[in-house]
Amino acid sequence: MVVEEDGLHTLGRWTRDRARATPDRVAVDDRGVTLTYRDLHERATALARRFRAAGYGAGARVATVTGNSADQVVLFFACAHAGLVLAPLSWRLAPRELADQLALTDPALVVVEEEFAVLAQTALERLPVPPGRAEPGAGGVERHVPPPALAPGDGPAPARAVRDDDPLLLVFTSGTGGAPKGALLTHANCFWNNLSLSRTVELTSSDVVLSVLPQFHVGGWNIQPLLAWWTGATVVLERTFEPGRVLQLIAGRRVTTMMGVPTNYLMLAEHPGFADADLSSLAHAVVGGAPMPDALLRAWHRRGVALTQGYGLTEAGPNVLCLPDDVARERVGWAGMPYPHVDVALADPATGEQLDGPGTGELLVRGPGVFAGYFRDADATAQVFAGGWLRTGDLAERDDVGCYRVLDRLKDVFITGGENVTPAEVEAVLRQHPGVADAAVVGVPDERWGEVGAAFVVPRAGVLTDAEELTAFCRGQLAHFKVPKYLEMVRDLPRSSLDKVMRSALGPGAAVPARDAAAAGPGRGDTTREA
Repeated sequence: MVVEEDGLHTLGRWTRDRARATPDRVAVDDRGVTLTYRDLHERATALARRFRAAGYGAGARVATVTGNSADQVVLFFACAHAGLVLAPLSWRLAPRELADQLALTDPALVVVEEEFAVLAQTALERLPVPPGRAEPGAGGVERHVPPPALAPGDGPAPARAVRDDDPLLLVFTSGTGGAPKGALLTHANCFWNNLSLSRTVELTSSDVVLSVLPQFHVGGWNIQPLLAWWTGATVVLERTFEPGRVLQLIAGRRVTTMMGVPTNYLMLAEHPGFADADLSSLAHAVVGGAPMPDALLRAWHRRGVALTQGYGLTEAGPNVLCLPDDVARERVGWAGMPYPHVDVALADPATGEQLDGPGTGELLVRGPGVFAGYFRDADATAQVFAGGWLRTGDLAERDDVGCYRVLDRLKDVFITGGENVTPAEVEAVLRQHPGVADAAVVGVPDERWGEVGAAFVVPRAGVLTDAEELTAFCRGQLAHFKVPKYLEMVRDLPRSSLDKVMRSALGPGAAVPARDAAAAGPGRGDTTREA
């Protein structure tokens, strides 16, 4: 029998409360197969009992390699009831990468969907002692829970009540700041993140939420879906993002709200059916991952959709800053003000001293939603905290009314001849050129200036341009020292699972071919020249 949660903020309470209040309301619509709140609670608690009976103790990790599904939602809440940790791993990883994350996670069980069986098996074969494995759903782990993988000499952990500070989610960071690390979010972290979100992005039991972010990302849980299940709303789960299908779902399921990154909204706006799509039910949408471009913002406003922009990071659970629709219309490019129950500050990157009033510095975050630390990495955890504040590693600007704009990753800012250059500013200028579809800029070593900019540009189809033209374009809009010294045309840019450019994969080594081409003389599309 499952021990009742005695923590005030444990998430196992949510299914129990919703099963009492709205038992027949649909909790999950998974590709047309629905799951009511009564069914969700019954399946989750039954699975939690099986975990306990099989000897899974508090804190044991259950890893998954599965797409978005109702079965994984059941598994999440079973972990919440039993005091286990759900570790959703990315099915987009290569076998070696997945094996590395499995080794760090050290799961008692891996739940693998059939679609990803070959990937998971190849990764598991790389481990010295592979953990037990099961399939998701009523015909898999919910019918039979294999015994937990235990270290030699360890016995089953005793059952106990679930506490607020027990970890619930182990989510790997995107890797844009280096190698991915496993961030632990507790029950309390998830509770406060969703309470904060509810104060700005209000949901009721009559809402229908479209969830397209992958469940191996923190946003697949803590940006709308968990809040929806707390309030009794319906979540429509999608496994992949296909613009035409999303437009059909909005109309067919009468979706009232959704969350996506700017690329998602751009793909929808560029779809041939966007202008005539029935968006009458979509009253509100949430944007994260990057600022919404002005033109794209206007395109959605013309369709009558209100937008809330925001900023967050996995370690903060993720919600930190938000920019409601009425403010977003006037503050394009800004991330907004802190969510309720979230404190933010700016610190001088050189001294660590906090700054007062308007200024620019490293963004710090504090509050009950901030994560418990990196799993089995005390050194990295210590490095990311300073005086009780989470160091985000992001350079931000604050104006005189306390509104924030995130400028760039601090580690991506480079110094050329004593002057700071933020790659994001240079990238924004390059994207304004009609011949540029996308761009990324990194700092590379230079004997004379210390560092200089190297730009990697994805040309827009059907528009002819070259390095000389783009360099001249930058000179017209940027200070001399900000103009990239090297410029290379590429077919695409390395991206994370949330479509963020991985500048770490475009380091100095990647810029060498461009420099070699410059030394050899003109004649290639990736010709580079002095700025």
